[in-house]
Amino acid sequence: MTDAPDLDALQAAVCPLPTAAEGERVSLAHGAGLGASARLFEELVLPALGNPALEARHDGAVLPLPAGAGRIAFTTDTFVVSPLEFPGGDIGVLAVHGTLNDLAMCGARPLALSCGLVLEEGLPLERLRGLVGSMGRAARAAGVPIVTGDTKVVEHGKGDGAFVNTAGFGLVPEGRDLRPARVRGGDVVLVSGPIGQHGAAVLSVREGIELESEIQSDTAALPELVETLLTVAPGTTCLRDPTRGGLGASLCEVASAASLEVELFEQEVPVDAQVRAVCELLGLDPLFLACEGRLVAFVPPSEADAALAALRTDPLGAGAARVGRVCDGPGRVVVETRIGGRRLLPLPAGDPLPRIC
Repeated sequence: MTDAPDLDALQAAVCPLPTAAEGERVSLAHGAGLGASARLFEELVLPALGNPALEARHDGAVLPLPAGAGRIAFTTDTFVVSPLEFPGGDIGVLAVHGTLNDLAMCGARPLALSCGLVLEEGLPLERLRGLVGSMGRAARAAGVPIVTGDTKVVEHGKGDGAFVNTAGFGLVPEGRDLRPARVRGGDVVLVSGPIGQHGAAVLSVREGIELESEIQSDTAALPELVETLLTVAPGTTCLRDPTRGGLGASLCEVASAASLEVELFEQEVPVDAQVRAVCELLGLDPLFLACEGRLVAFVPPSEADAALAALRTDPLGAGAARVGRVCDGPGRVVVETRIGGRRLLPLPAGDPLPRIC
């Protein structure tokens, strides 16, 4: 009787899986769902993002929900920032923080994330390893696993390196409702720190602007800061993270949704000197520069002082400021200028800052 063949050795001989060392760049085969895809997952993605749900290697993740958990919040976002790396972060950490923050603005405690990668043929695998590693570190720091995902590859010249989609879900405790429509006249507007740092960081690299000191993106995960805020200000009516369009767009959107007037105190809005310098050089308004680690909170006046103090106890809220108030009136934003005048704050007609996030 002949010995049974060694099936593992036979498969390796007939269908060898290419290792990450071969070519060191993304190829179309990495997106085909076959051997190269499997090796990319096993050798690059899983070590960076590994957790029990992902290690199940299933088409999706099956996760338990705590009994009486409340409502589920679900969000998704796609990131196309250029360049892929910037001072203070990269597209990987930005994707994790962005989706965590969207959940936090809903009042949710994040539970899990997914990740979809669209890679361009020719992207160096070491660069991809760095981006995925950033995602893993950011997710672990927040205590929220990336439990499922997908990878696709497009031809060279059609993907600009990498695009990332992340989706996430979390649990909203009973009694929390942070929709813009809940904003009321008299609410105080707080911002958790200096605005525009992410947009200025990306622009300074993209435009080759040399400054005395490098501007760092403010990208950060905000769920813990939100919990700190809501503990002392449970009457908070709305939260927003001022990403694309910055603080100005967030206030305009809330004012429109609530059909109320928001008065913004220009003198009180925190803007770092380096960010202001970039804006003056490029003719931009810092109110419309993207943030990726800031929140805007609408809180009742009786809780405003406690909310501001609580934000300032956290490094992510150390620069928090009271920047405005909500009044009865049409759905618009009115800026009280530094010299005592008043002007309307309209939304820009187009996007002056593409590919910021």
